[in-house]
Amino acid sequence: MNDVNTMRAVSQDVLGGPEVLKVVEVPRPKPRPNEVLVRVRAAGLNPTDWKHREFGAFLGEPPFVLGWDVSGTVEETGVGVAAFEPGDEVFGMVPYPFGHGTHAEYAIVPARALVPKPEAIDHVQAGALPLVSLTAWQALVEYADVRPGQRVLVHAAAGGVGHVAVQIAKARGAYVIGTASAGKHDFLREIGVDEPVDYRSVDVTEAVRDVDVVLDTLGGDTSTASLRVLRRGGTLVSILPVGSPELFEEAGRLGVRAVRMLVDADRAGMRAVAELVESWKLRATVAGTFPLADAAKAHELGGTGRTTGKLVLVAD
Repeated sequence: MNDVNTMRAVSQDVLGGPEVLKVVEVPRPKPRPNEVLVRVRAAGLNPTDWKHREFGAFLGEPPFVLGWDVSGTVEETGVGVAAFEPGDEVFGMVPYPFGHGTHAEYAIVPARALVPKPEAIDHVQAGALPLVSLTAWQALVEYADVRPGQRVLVHAAAGGVGHVAVQIAKARGAYVIGTASAGKHDFLREIGVDEPVDYRSVDVTEAVRDVDVVLDTLGGDTSTASLRVLRRGGTLVSILPVGSPELFEEAGRLGVRAVRMLVDADRAGMRAVAELVESWKLRATVAGTFPLADAAKAHELGGTGRTTGKLVLVAD
């Protein structure tokens, strides 16, 4: 049992597979000015977690504690924090990529990255939403300006970002086309997809046409190929921030727009997400929950790429 000065966290000393993850006892952090110490109740897992675990990505060499999603209770506030006080239930995303560290019993979060947790959902739901919701919101609303009646194609629509993006696009009044294997098409219809497409049986770039917005969650060849489904003047937003300059060259040739983005912590975006939750227009599908001690099992499952929705670590 840890004391008030320590906490359990999922850490790693080397890069590698899920087996490198271990639960360790570390000093409990203290909030600095404009920071909040959150007692973590739930924290989502995202593909960026297993990519960082295996390759280091933006963070380089370990040791480090992963995790960007958080839902929990304010334990302590730093100097100058006026929006929250101990006991408040909050959720949000720590700044990506260098704010990581929510896969632990406590996490330091900038106050402006948090908003009150909607009463309509529990901590598991709230912990699943921030990173994927902000990604989808920033892509579809801020960069693509999706409007009523537009046609939106969401790649991997049953995935973490994808299934949230579908709901946000529908809330904006769009007609949504979503790609997934045939076995997931009933799920796609349940969350609002108007036209499911089985990417295994058809060439999506041949089967889909006259789209206003493409949300590319896959990257690689899919990014450039997907430009062909756009009407002239349409927009493709890729959440994979690096790749060949060919994407922009081809977009210019076709008279469309291409954007590569990284999600960023944002209070206004989180407020918009919370409003969608409160109005029952947005929910996360949780494929499984795991205690901190089973983080490696969660990473192993997530790394298969076959889960529907989100996996969540529970710190209680």
